[in-house]
Amino acid sequence: RDVLYDSVKVHMRSDVPVGSFLSGGIDSSIIASIAREMNPNLLTFSVGFEQRGFSEVDVAKETAEKLGVKNHNVFISAKEFMDEFPKIIWHMDDPLADPAAVPLYFVAKEARKHVTVVLSGEGADELFGGYNIYREPNSLKMFSYIPSPGKSVLKALSGALKEGFKGKSFLERGCTPIEERYYGNAKIFREEEKAELMKYYNESVNYMDITKPLYNEIKDYDDVSKMQYIDMFTWLRGDILLKADKMTMANSLELRVPFLDKEVFDVASKIPTEFKIANGTTKAILREAARGIVPDHVLDRKKLGFPVPIRHWLKDEMHDWAINIINESKTEHLIDKQYVLNLLEAHCADKGDYSRKI
Repeated sequence: RDVLYDSVKVHMRSDVPVGSFLSGGIDSSIIASIAREMNPNLLTFSVGFEQRGFSEVDVAKETAEKLGVKNHNVFISAKEFMDEFPKIIWHMDDPLADPAAVPLYFVAKEARKHVTVVLSGEGADELFGGYNIYREPNSLKMFSYIPSPGKSVLKALSGALKEGFKGKSFLERGCTPIEERYYGNAKIFREEEKAELMKYYNESVNYMDITKPLYNEIKDYDDVSKMQYIDMFTWLRGDILLKADKMTMANSLELRVPFLDKEVFDVASKIPTEFKIANGTTKAILREAARGIVPDHVLDRKKLGFPVPIRHWLKDEMHDWAINIINESKTEHLIDKQYVLNLLEAHCADKGDYSRKI
Protein backbone atom coordinates (compact mmCIF):
# COMPACT_ATOMS: atom_id res chain seq x y z
CA ARG A 1 0.00 0.00 0.00
CA ASP A 2 2.81 2.40 0.87
CA VAL A 3 4.57 2.01 -2.49
CA LEU A 4 1.27 2.62 -4.31
CA TYR A 5 0.75 5.83 -2.35
CA ASP A 6 4.29 6.93 -3.17
CA SER A 7 3.83 6.08 -6.85
CA VAL A 8 0.53 7.94 -7.21
CA LYS A 9 2.04 10.94 -5.44
CA VAL A 10 4.95 11.04 -7.88
CA HIS A 11 2.70 10.57 -10.92
CA MET A 12 0.46 13.44 -9.83
CA ARG A 13 3.28 15.96 -10.00
CA SER A 14 2.33 18.35 -12.78
CA ASP A 15 1.96 22.00 -13.71
CA VAL A 16 -1.29 21.16 -15.53
CA PRO A 17 -4.59 19.58 -14.35
CA VAL A 18 -4.42 15.84 -13.53
CA GLY A 19 -7.45 13.53 -13.60
CA SER A 20 -8.01 9.79 -13.36
CA PHE A 21 -9.77 7.17 -15.45
CA LEU A 22 -12.35 5.28 -13.38
CA SER A 23 -14.02 2.02 -14.41
CA GLY A 24 -15.96 -0.37 -12.21
CA GLY A 25 -12.82 -2.36 -11.47
CA ILE A 26 -10.32 -2.44 -8.64
CA ASP A 27 -7.26 -1.11 -10.50
CA SER A 28 -8.51 2.31 -11.56
CA SER A 29 -10.49 2.59 -8.31
CA ILE A 30 -7.31 2.19 -6.24
CA ILE A 31 -5.54 4.86 -8.26
CA ALA A 32 -8.50 7.25 -8.08
CA SER A 33 -9.00 6.63 -4.35
CA ILE A 34 -5.39 7.46 -3.51
CA ALA A 35 -5.33 10.42 -5.90
CA ARG A 36 -8.49 11.79 -4.26
CA GLU A 37 -6.69 11.88 -0.90
CA MET A 38 -4.02 14.05 -2.48
CA ASN A 39 -6.39 16.21 -4.50
CA PRO A 40 -9.95 16.65 -3.14
CA ASN A 41 -10.95 18.28 -6.45
CA LEU A 42 -9.91 15.27 -8.54
CA LEU A 43 -11.92 14.70 -11.72
CA THR A 44 -12.60 11.13 -12.89
CA PHE A 45 -13.66 9.83 -16.30
CA SER A 46 -15.66 6.74 -17.26
CA VAL A 47 -16.96 5.17 -20.47
CA GLY A 48 -19.71 2.72 -21.30
CA PHE A 49 -21.93 1.49 -24.12
CA GLU A 50 -25.62 1.96 -24.76
CA GLN A 51 -25.91 -1.84 -25.14
CA ARG A 52 -27.34 -3.29 -21.92
CA GLY A 53 -24.80 -5.24 -19.86
CA PHE A 54 -21.77 -3.55 -21.41
CA SER A 55 -21.23 -0.61 -19.14
CA GLU A 56 -19.50 -0.10 -15.82
CA VAL A 57 -20.50 3.54 -15.65
CA ASP A 58 -23.10 2.94 -12.92
CA VAL A 59 -20.49 1.22 -10.75
CA ALA A 60 -17.97 3.97 -11.49
CA LYS A 61 -20.52 6.65 -10.58
CA GLU A 62 -21.23 4.90 -7.28
CA THR A 63 -17.49 4.73 -6.59
CA ALA A 64 -17.07 8.40 -7.45
CA GLU A 65 -19.92 9.35 -5.11
CA LYS A 66 -18.40 7.39 -2.22
CA LEU A 67 -15.00 8.94 -2.89
CA GLY A 68 -16.51 12.39 -3.16
CA VAL A 69 -15.13 13.15 -6.62
CA LYS A 70 -16.82 14.44 -9.75
CA ASN A 71 -17.27 11.86 -12.48
CA HIS A 72 -17.59 12.64 -16.19
CA ASN A 73 -18.92 9.78 -18.27
CA VAL A 74 -19.59 9.08 -21.92
CA PHE A 75 -21.78 6.44 -23.57
CA ILE A 76 -20.96 5.07 -27.02
CA SER A 77 -23.52 3.92 -29.58
CA ALA A 78 -22.86 1.53 -32.46
CA LYS A 79 -23.16 4.46 -34.89
CA GLU A 80 -20.55 6.49 -33.01
CA PHE A 81 -18.27 3.45 -32.97
CA MET A 82 -18.54 3.05 -36.75
CA ASP A 83 -18.23 6.77 -37.47
CA GLU A 84 -15.02 7.19 -35.46
CA PHE A 85 -13.49 3.83 -36.37
CA PRO A 86 -11.48 5.03 -39.44
CA LYS A 87 -9.98 7.88 -37.42
CA ILE A 88 -9.11 5.50 -34.56
CA ILE A 89 -7.41 3.08 -36.95
CA TRP A 90 -5.41 5.97 -38.39
CA HIS A 91 -4.22 7.02 -34.96
CA MET A 92 -3.44 3.43 -33.97
CA ASP A 93 -1.21 2.93 -37.02
CA ASP A 94 -0.58 -0.67 -35.93
CA PRO A 95 -2.32 -3.98 -36.75
CA LEU A 96 -3.98 -4.19 -33.32
CA ALA A 97 -7.22 -6.18 -33.18
CA ASP A 98 -8.47 -4.97 -29.80
CA PRO A 99 -11.89 -3.26 -29.83
CA ALA A 100 -11.16 -1.81 -26.37
CA ALA A 101 -9.14 0.85 -28.20
CA VAL A 102 -12.44 2.47 -29.19
CA PRO A 103 -13.83 3.19 -25.70
CA LEU A 104 -10.34 4.30 -24.67
CA TYR A 105 -10.37 6.84 -27.49
CA PHE A 106 -13.77 8.19 -26.44
CA VAL A 107 -12.98 8.46 -22.73
CA ALA A 108 -9.65 10.14 -23.54
CA LYS A 109 -11.49 12.62 -25.76
CA GLU A 110 -13.84 13.46 -22.89
CA ALA A 111 -11.01 13.71 -20.36
CA ARG A 112 -9.04 16.13 -22.55
CA LYS A 113 -11.86 18.65 -22.28
CA HIS A 114 -11.04 19.00 -18.59
CA VAL A 115 -7.45 17.84 -17.87
CA THR A 116 -4.10 17.46 -19.60
CA VAL A 117 -2.77 14.45 -17.66
CA VAL A 118 -4.68 11.33 -16.63
CA LEU A 119 -3.81 8.44 -14.32
CA SER A 120 -4.83 4.89 -15.24
CA GLY A 121 -4.63 1.36 -13.84
CA GLU A 122 -2.77 -0.51 -16.58
CA GLY A 123 -0.30 -3.14 -15.40
CA ALA A 124 -2.05 -4.29 -12.23
CA ASP A 125 -3.42 -7.48 -13.80
CA GLU A 126 -0.02 -8.61 -15.02
CA LEU A 127 1.81 -7.69 -11.80
CA PHE A 128 -0.68 -8.91 -9.22
CA GLY A 129 -2.34 -11.82 -11.04
CA GLY A 130 -5.61 -10.33 -12.21
CA TYR A 131 -6.55 -12.49 -15.21
CA ASN A 132 -8.86 -15.45 -14.64
CA ILE A 133 -6.58 -17.65 -16.75
CA TYR A 134 -4.02 -17.40 -13.93
CA ARG A 135 -6.26 -19.71 -11.90
CA GLU A 136 -5.77 -22.49 -14.46
CA PRO A 137 -2.53 -24.01 -13.04
CA ASN A 138 -4.26 -24.72 -9.74
CA SER A 139 -7.18 -26.42 -11.51
CA LEU A 140 -4.69 -28.63 -13.38
CA LYS A 141 -2.57 -29.46 -10.34
CA MET A 142 -3.73 -33.10 -10.28
CA PHE A 143 -1.86 -33.74 -13.52
CA SER A 144 1.46 -32.97 -11.83
CA TYR A 145 1.21 -36.34 -10.06
CA ILE A 146 0.96 -38.27 -13.33
CA PRO A 147 4.26 -39.55 -14.82
CA SER A 148 5.23 -38.26 -18.28
CA PRO A 149 4.36 -41.55 -20.08
CA GLY A 150 0.88 -41.42 -18.56
CA LYS A 151 0.42 -37.85 -19.72
CA SER A 152 1.45 -38.83 -23.23
CA VAL A 153 -1.24 -41.52 -23.30
CA LEU A 154 -3.91 -39.14 -21.98
CA LYS A 155 -2.92 -36.45 -24.46
CA ALA A 156 -3.18 -38.94 -27.33
CA LEU A 157 -6.59 -39.95 -26.02
CA SER A 158 -7.76 -36.33 -25.90
CA GLY A 159 -6.62 -35.88 -29.50
CA ALA A 160 -8.91 -38.71 -30.57
CA LEU A 161 -11.95 -37.08 -29.00
CA LYS A 162 -14.25 -34.91 -31.11
CA GLU A 163 -14.19 -31.12 -30.76
CA GLY A 164 -16.66 -30.05 -28.10
CA PHE A 165 -16.45 -33.37 -26.25
CA LYS A 166 -16.68 -32.68 -22.52
CA GLY A 167 -13.27 -32.99 -20.90
CA LYS A 168 -11.26 -32.86 -24.14
CA SER A 169 -9.79 -29.42 -23.50
CA PHE A 170 -9.15 -30.24 -19.84
CA LEU A 171 -7.12 -33.33 -20.76
CA GLU A 172 -5.18 -31.49 -23.45
CA ARG A 173 -4.25 -28.62 -21.16
CA GLY A 174 -3.43 -30.84 -18.22
CA CYS A 175 -1.05 -32.99 -20.24
CA THR A 176 0.68 -30.11 -22.01
CA PRO A 177 3.54 -28.20 -20.34
CA ILE A 178 2.86 -24.53 -19.64
CA GLU A 179 5.60 -23.60 -22.12
CA GLU A 180 3.63 -25.25 -24.93
CA ARG A 181 0.09 -24.31 -23.97
CA TYR A 182 0.38 -20.71 -22.78
CA TYR A 183 1.36 -18.03 -25.25
CA GLY A 184 -0.37 -15.05 -23.67
CA ASN A 185 -3.74 -13.42 -24.19
CA ALA A 186 -3.27 -12.48 -27.81
CA LYS A 187 -3.60 -15.72 -29.80
CA ILE A 188 -6.99 -15.90 -31.53
CA PHE A 189 -6.84 -18.48 -34.34
CA ARG A 190 -5.88 -22.16 -34.15
CA GLU A 191 -3.11 -23.26 -36.49
CA GLU A 192 -5.51 -25.14 -38.77
CA GLU A 193 -7.68 -22.01 -39.00
CA LYS A 194 -4.67 -19.90 -39.94
CA ALA A 195 -3.90 -22.31 -42.77
CA GLU A 196 -7.39 -21.70 -44.21
CA LEU A 197 -7.40 -17.95 -43.60
CA MET A 198 -3.92 -16.94 -44.77
CA LYS A 199 -2.76 -17.16 -48.38
CA TYR A 200 0.89 -17.50 -47.40
CA TYR A 201 0.56 -19.56 -44.24
CA ASN A 202 3.93 -20.99 -43.20
CA GLU A 203 3.61 -23.86 -40.75
CA SER A 204 7.30 -23.59 -39.85
CA VAL A 205 6.58 -20.25 -38.14
CA ASN A 206 5.47 -21.02 -34.60
CA TYR A 207 4.31 -18.82 -31.74
CA MET A 208 6.93 -20.52 -29.57
CA ASP A 209 9.57 -18.69 -31.61
CA ILE A 210 8.42 -15.66 -29.62
CA THR A 211 7.70 -17.24 -26.24
CA LYS A 212 10.57 -19.75 -25.99
CA PRO A 213 13.31 -17.13 -25.32
CA LEU A 214 11.11 -15.67 -22.57
CA TYR A 215 10.43 -19.06 -21.00
CA ASN A 216 14.17 -19.78 -21.07
CA GLU A 217 14.68 -16.77 -18.79
CA ILE A 218 12.25 -18.07 -16.14
CA LYS A 219 12.80 -21.82 -15.93
CA ASP A 220 12.64 -21.81 -12.13
CA TYR A 221 9.37 -19.83 -11.89
CA ASP A 222 6.07 -21.48 -10.94
CA ASP A 223 3.46 -21.75 -13.71
CA VAL A 224 1.44 -18.68 -12.71
CA SER A 225 4.58 -16.53 -12.52
CA LYS A 226 5.58 -17.80 -15.95
CA MET A 227 2.20 -16.75 -17.34
CA GLN A 228 2.55 -13.30 -15.79
CA TYR A 229 6.03 -12.93 -17.26
CA ILE A 230 4.84 -13.90 -20.75
CA ASP A 231 1.96 -11.42 -20.53
CA MET A 232 4.19 -8.60 -19.32
CA PHE A 233 6.49 -8.96 -22.30
CA THR A 234 3.82 -9.62 -24.94
CA TRP A 235 0.25 -8.62 -24.03
CA LEU A 236 1.04 -5.68 -21.74
CA ARG A 237 3.69 -4.19 -23.99
CA GLY A 238 2.18 -5.05 -27.37
CA ASP A 239 -1.50 -4.37 -26.64
CA ILE A 240 -2.46 -2.81 -23.31
CA LEU A 241 0.12 -0.02 -23.22
CA LEU A 242 0.23 0.41 -26.98
CA LYS A 243 -3.46 1.21 -27.37
CA ALA A 244 -3.59 3.25 -24.16
CA ASP A 245 -0.70 5.44 -25.27
CA LYS A 246 -1.94 5.92 -28.83
CA MET A 247 -5.56 6.61 -27.92
CA THR A 248 -4.64 9.19 -25.29
CA MET A 249 -1.99 10.84 -27.45
CA ALA A 250 -4.56 11.03 -30.27
CA ASN A 251 -6.39 13.44 -27.99
CA SER A 252 -3.27 15.28 -26.74
CA LEU A 253 -3.72 13.68 -23.33
CA GLU A 254 -0.76 12.42 -21.31
CA LEU A 255 -1.31 8.97 -19.75
CA ARG A 256 0.49 7.95 -16.56
CA VAL A 257 0.44 4.43 -15.07
CA PRO A 258 1.35 4.32 -11.35
CA PHE A 259 1.20 0.50 -11.16
CA LEU A 260 4.19 0.29 -13.49
CA ASP A 261 6.42 2.43 -11.32
CA LYS A 262 9.73 0.65 -10.65
CA GLU A 263 9.18 0.48 -6.88
CA VAL A 264 5.70 -1.04 -7.31
CA PHE A 265 7.10 -3.52 -9.83
CA ASP A 266 9.86 -4.54 -7.43
CA VAL A 267 7.42 -5.17 -4.58
CA ALA A 268 4.97 -7.09 -6.80
CA SER A 269 7.74 -9.32 -8.17
CA LYS A 270 8.61 -10.47 -4.63
CA ILE A 271 5.06 -11.46 -3.66
CA PRO A 272 4.55 -15.27 -3.76
CA THR A 273 1.88 -16.58 -6.13
CA GLU A 274 -0.23 -18.00 -3.30
CA PHE A 275 -0.86 -14.44 -2.10
CA LYS A 276 -1.89 -13.25 -5.56
CA ILE A 277 -4.22 -16.14 -6.42
CA ALA A 278 -5.88 -17.25 -3.18
CA ASN A 279 -9.12 -19.19 -2.60
CA GLY A 280 -9.97 -18.86 -6.28
CA THR A 281 -9.67 -15.07 -6.11
CA THR A 282 -7.44 -13.09 -8.45
CA LYS A 283 -5.34 -10.17 -7.20
CA ALA A 284 -6.07 -11.33 -3.64
CA ILE A 285 -3.28 -9.39 -1.94
CA LEU A 286 -4.05 -6.24 -3.92
CA ARG A 287 -7.70 -6.44 -2.86
CA GLU A 288 -6.61 -6.82 0.75
CA ALA A 289 -4.25 -3.86 0.48
CA ALA A 290 -7.08 -1.77 -0.97
CA ARG A 291 -9.56 -2.68 1.77
CA GLY A 292 -10.48 0.51 3.58
CA ILE A 293 -9.35 2.67 0.66
CA VAL A 294 -11.57 1.39 -2.13
CA PRO A 295 -15.32 0.91 -1.55
CA ASP A 296 -16.33 -2.70 -0.84
CA HIS A 297 -18.75 -2.84 -3.78
CA VAL A 298 -15.70 -2.66 -6.07
CA LEU A 299 -13.48 -5.10 -4.17
CA ASP A 300 -16.14 -7.81 -3.95
CA ARG A 301 -17.42 -7.82 -7.54
CA LYS A 302 -16.25 -10.04 -10.38
CA LYS A 303 -13.80 -8.76 -12.97
CA LEU A 304 -15.56 -7.49 -16.10
CA GLY A 305 -12.59 -6.17 -18.04
CA PHE A 306 -13.23 -3.61 -20.76
CA PRO A 307 -16.23 -5.18 -22.54
CA VAL A 308 -17.22 -4.03 -26.02
CA PRO A 309 -20.57 -5.29 -27.45
CA ILE A 310 -19.10 -6.21 -30.85
CA ARG A 311 -20.62 -9.69 -30.79
CA HIS A 312 -24.12 -8.19 -30.56
CA TRP A 313 -23.58 -5.33 -32.97
CA LEU A 314 -22.18 -7.60 -35.71
CA LYS A 315 -25.55 -9.34 -35.82
CA ASP A 316 -27.43 -6.08 -36.13
CA GLU A 317 -26.22 -2.50 -36.62
CA MET A 318 -22.72 -3.45 -37.77
CA HIS A 319 -23.55 -6.34 -40.10
CA ASP A 320 -23.64 -4.48 -43.43
CA TRP A 321 -20.82 -2.18 -42.30
CA ALA A 322 -18.60 -5.18 -41.58
CA ILE A 323 -19.41 -6.81 -44.93
CA ASN A 324 -18.44 -3.61 -46.76
CA ILE A 325 -15.14 -3.39 -44.90
CA ILE A 326 -14.30 -7.01 -45.77
CA ASN A 327 -15.32 -6.68 -49.43
CA GLU A 328 -13.54 -3.35 -49.95
CA SER A 329 -10.37 -4.47 -48.22
CA LYS A 330 -7.34 -4.75 -50.49
CA THR A 331 -5.96 -7.74 -48.62
CA GLU A 332 -7.06 -10.55 -50.91
CA HIS A 333 -3.41 -11.35 -51.61
CA LEU A 334 -2.94 -12.00 -47.88
CA ILE A 335 -6.18 -13.50 -46.58
CA ASP A 336 -9.15 -15.42 -47.91
CA LYS A 337 -11.99 -12.89 -47.82
CA GLN A 338 -14.63 -15.56 -48.24
CA TYR A 339 -13.35 -17.29 -45.12
CA VAL A 340 -13.90 -14.07 -43.17
CA LEU A 341 -17.36 -13.55 -44.68
CA ASN A 342 -18.25 -17.12 -43.72
CA LEU A 343 -17.14 -16.40 -40.16
CA LEU A 344 -19.44 -13.38 -40.07
CA GLU A 345 -22.43 -15.33 -41.34
CA ALA A 346 -21.75 -18.19 -38.90
CA HIS A 347 -21.59 -15.62 -36.11
CA CYS A 348 -24.90 -14.09 -37.17
CA ALA A 349 -26.46 -17.56 -37.32
CA ASP A 350 -25.45 -18.14 -33.68
CA LYS A 351 -23.13 -20.99 -34.59
CA GLY A 352 -20.51 -19.53 -32.28
CA ASP A 353 -19.04 -16.27 -31.04
CA TYR A 354 -16.57 -15.35 -33.78
CA SER A 355 -16.53 -11.63 -33.04
CA ARG A 356 -12.92 -11.54 -31.88
CA LYS A 357 -11.76 -13.41 -34.97
CA ILE A 358 -13.76 -11.14 -37.26
